[in-house]
Amino acid sequence: MRMLPIAWKSLRARWVSLIGAFTALALGVAMMTVMLLGLATAMGLPGSEEVVSLVSALGTAGGVSAFVSAFVIASTFSYAVAQRRRELGLLRLAGATSAQVRRTVLIEALLLGVVASATGCVLGRIAAPHLVRRLGEVGMAPPGITLGQQQWPLHAAFWTGLLVALGGAAVAARRAGRVGPLDALRTADLDTGVMTAGRWFWGLGLLLTAAVLVVMSLVTEPAELLRRKTYTVRPMVLICACGLLAPVLARPLLGLVTRLPARWTGYAGRLVGGSARAAVRRTGAVAAPVLVSVALAGSLAGALGTVGAARTAEARARTAADFVAVPDAASAGALTAALRAVPGVTVSPTAPTALSVVEADGTVVRSEARTAEPAALAATTRLPVAAGSLSALDDGAIVLPREWGATRPGAPVEVVRADGSRTTLRVAAVLRDGLADNGLYVTARNAPGARVDRLDIKLTAAADGTTPDRLRIAAHRFGTTLATREEWLAATDPAASRVAWLRTVLVLGLALTYTGIALANTLVMSTADRRRELALLRLAGATRAQVIRLVTAESVLVVAVGAVLGCAVTAVQLGTMHAGLAVLSVDAPLTVPWRPLALVSAGGFLVAAPCAALAAAWALRHRPVTVAGR
Repeated sequence: MRMLPIAWKSLRARWVSLIGAFTALALGVAMMTVMLLGLATAMGLPGSEEVVSLVSALGTAGGVSAFVSAFVIASTFSYAVAQRRRELGLLRLAGATSAQVRRTVLIEALLLGVVASATGCVLGRIAAPHLVRRLGEVGMAPPGITLGQQQWPLHAAFWTGLLVALGGAAVAARRAGRVGPLDALRTADLDTGVMTAGRWFWGLGLLLTAAVLVVMSLVTEPAELLRRKTYTVRPMVLICACGLLAPVLARPLLGLVTRLPARWTGYAGRLVGGSARAAVRRTGAVAAPVLVSVALAGSLAGALGTVGAARTAEARARTAADFVAVPDAASAGALTAALRAVPGVTVSPTAPTALSVVEADGTVVRSEARTAEPAALAATTRLPVAAGSLSALDDGAIVLPREWGATRPGAPVEVVRADGSRTTLRVAAVLRDGLADNGLYVTARNAPGARVDRLDIKLTAAADGTTPDRLRIAAHRFGTTLATREEWLAATDPAASRVAWLRTVLVLGLALTYTGIALANTLVMSTADRRRELALLRLAGATRAQVIRLVTAESVLVVAVGAVLGCAVTAVQLGTMHAGLAVLSVDAPLTVPWRPLALVSAGGFLVAAPCAALAAAWALRHRPVTVAGR
């Protein structure tokens, strides 16, 4: 039996029902193309801190876009093949073998994937210049930036989309090929055997992998849980696990969500819940875009808020100074002397310097250090000392975090100073790891060329009510403003970073837009496939309006299930981050991203209700007797 002509004729005959899969793939590839072209452009810019930040943001956005599109495309294609079980059963009855059925489905996916991926690349190439220009306008990229001419992003997006389409179709085709001809016809409209052994294996395996990764991080390096790469990637593992286990998780959730509506509305509520539970493949396909959008929005926004709040809490806990001044480089010494001349104060001048630590294997690791005077540093800060004492810091010693490996006070550490000279210092104190750049502390002698950029001032017992005014007068003579502790913490609050929020919008913006379109697309595709079912409801006595309300209610119910699963992923992700903060002894407040979760969930409902209603109305346009007899 020749499969290529059959596949081609099937595509031509079913082109309307394949619009959904085509749209999901084309838009997913377009989103990946836009992000990869932006990343390629950023990588071609001259190196600077701004460019490094832009490359990091676009790389994260590209990874999230690729994951979201792959997740939605695989779910859509898998459902599209599952819709055809009756047709595939007829092929088996006509003499096609299981291998031939699988080849037919894969050839169709290949033909559709080539056209959709090519379309997506064209759309992405058209949209990419607008993204690059917008990045320059909001200050995330150098002004006047233009799109580069690299071609590899187009190839990467095209082949990724094609492979994802083939992968999503292959899994469903393999399942369809295992069903015998009579079984395929008999169970064509029933969702039986959805949880295969492979699905159980990968779903539980991903859950176990996520748990093991969290435990390993908590034991070895808790700060790893609070890094951008970690809190961006870890939710993806949980999302995939929830997507694979959705048929198991959805049933109890559907029963819980429909319990009260079923009591209030009688048969309608029971019918809505029963329909959603019976068609778990359709439920999973509709819930998938909601799950991924709510989980990513909640996890990333929540992680950003959690890290920002933790950094703020940590900075507040470690700042013991009553006032902070930022002097001019030329007047730092004179200003320090003038402030110290005021009775009842301790002044701690610190300066940044480059300092490299030579590890045991000879590797030189560059870091940022600060110069400090031991007594003044101890009086104006509350550094988390794990071993040793800050008072032991002198010209032959160093204070360093535990992450550097030298955890024993008195241990020798070879360093390279800013001028390139090498020396060996002993460890005076070891600091516990935290979120902030605890960095290294040395005396001014080990920081050639360092210029004081901060003065921390602590009032002592000898200070009186006039001391703050006298400090302000002394600072004013040198053109320096004296900030209180609260003013300084507010001005340097890491949670208020505009760039951080812009990065989050960049990462989530296109992905959430795509999932909204994918949700609408899946609803239209799944509802169009229910024409016979809806016609039978009409013949059973339901009015056209009742059937439309039923389909709409079921779609809203499934969106609610997807939102609940997404919130569960968010809760697990934020819980692991707070566990890491607890291990690091950072007393950070619980930050729940209520607004992003509510907005994304509400967006899902606003998309689902009208799309389901319109699709149901379109499916009911013919006489029910005509449709039911087909």
